[in-house]
Amino acid sequence: MLFSSMTFIYFFLPIVCVLYFLINKKYRNFLLLIASMIFYLWGEPRYFAIMLITILINYFGAVLISVRRTKLNLFLIILLNLSFLIYFKYFNFLIESINLLFHSNIDFIKAIMPIGISFYTFQAMSYIIDVYRGEVKPQRDIYKLSLYICLFPQLIAGPIIKYHDIENQIDYRQESFDKVCIGLKRFIIGLSKKVLIANVAGEVVEKIFSQNPADVTMPISWLGAVCYSFQIFFDFSGYSDMAIGLGLIFGFEFCENFNYPYMSKSVTEFWRRWHISLSTWFKNYVYIPLGGNKKGLKRTCINLLLVFLLTGIWHGAGWNFIVWGIWYAFFLIIEKITNFHKIQGNNKTLLIKSVYTLLVVIVGWVIFRADNIGYALSYIKNMFNIFNIHPIQTIQTIPYYLSIYEYIALFFAVICSLDIFKNILLIENKVVKLAVNVFLLILFVLSTASISLSTYNPFIYFRF
Repeated sequence: MLFSSMTFIYFFLPIVCVLYFLINKKYRNFLLLIASMIFYLWGEPRYFAIMLITILINYFGAVLISVRRTKLNLFLIILLNLSFLIYFKYFNFLIESINLLFHSNIDFIKAIMPIGISFYTFQAMSYIIDVYRGEVKPQRDIYKLSLYICLFPQLIAGPIIKYHDIENQIDYRQESFDKVCIGLKRFIIGLSKKVLIANVAGEVVEKIFSQNPADVTMPISWLGAVCYSFQIFFDFSGYSDMAIGLGLIFGFEFCENFNYPYMSKSVTEFWRRWHISLSTWFKNYVYIPLGGNKKGLKRTCINLLLVFLLTGIWHGAGWNFIVWGIWYAFFLIIEKITNFHKIQGNNKTLLIKSVYTLLVVIVGWVIFRADNIGYALSYIKNMFNIFNIHPIQTIQTIPYYLSIYEYIALFFAVICSLDIFKNILLIENKVVKLAVNVFLLILFVLSTASISLSTYNPFIYFRF
């Protein structure tokens, strides 16, 4: 079930919260574990066993590593973790690519990817690697390890929580009324971003990207690209806000996953602000073990290429995701060679850096969104083709795609992409707090009304 569904908001979450605070503290972890399993079973009963097997692999794998800490044991356990991910996420892509490259006709049963497998697999691997490194002790209580891997607030879409960040919270977290209040507010903010901005922008995106790029004017191509940039940001950051808010309600403090990435002045900075939990995962468990930037410029560039190739592959089984990863690797390597990301300057210089970064990111999102590389190239070509002339009777202007509702949503998308209201929930002034609470209540009513009235409520990262 989605966080942004009436079932979750008015049925599942209230019941879990009431039971959680009514029962004795020593049973709360067990309740959250049961609730998390019900949450997953509700949306993905067919593949529930895959998650249970993942838990068992890592529970016994950690015990094995504590007895015999060898690279071979670590490799085998990681391979077992990745085997499910490779099969369910990449099997179709591999067979289709083989058929395409060799003109073969291999018959196969298409695998359907379990929800959340990319996230809980990476969490499980962070645990086993932390044990191997000696940073944490093996968790001897299988129920506690299960809770870490399948805790419902971050189960299906992150943030990707590393075991060493949450180990102590499983046993010693502190719930409080203040945390519950801040958590609920954070949840409402995330819900509003998802429903009132991402969903609205997404409907515009669907209309534009469903057409042949050659049939769309240059301004409309840019409108589609910009709307998708807003959709994916507010869809995913909204979901992360909801997850962080839910964690706070139950006493958990999860890491931030986004830090106003569209304010970045370089692609390097963008990746320090976007999907932070994934970026730090690859940094800690791939980039640094490969040598990071400690073995010379050439090796650093190779490491960056490998990491962002893997980042693209992690996001999806398709050549467009691979190209998307290479696209970012190219600019990151250029910035590393030139030290572009370290250049400071006056307002004009910073503006130029901001425009450059946004151009790279927006074009990157077109590659990410396209169904295939051919479509992406045609779409991008159309974005920069000022000579793309259409007969006047076939031109669909911006008002065709944007009603007053879309204009309002895009206005708030721009405002909320800036850090104007960054610390709004921490202000202690009573008048400001009252105004914020009233505004959040209005947003909650509007969001739930929109959910109940609309049939369009996707979540992009379910695909990944």
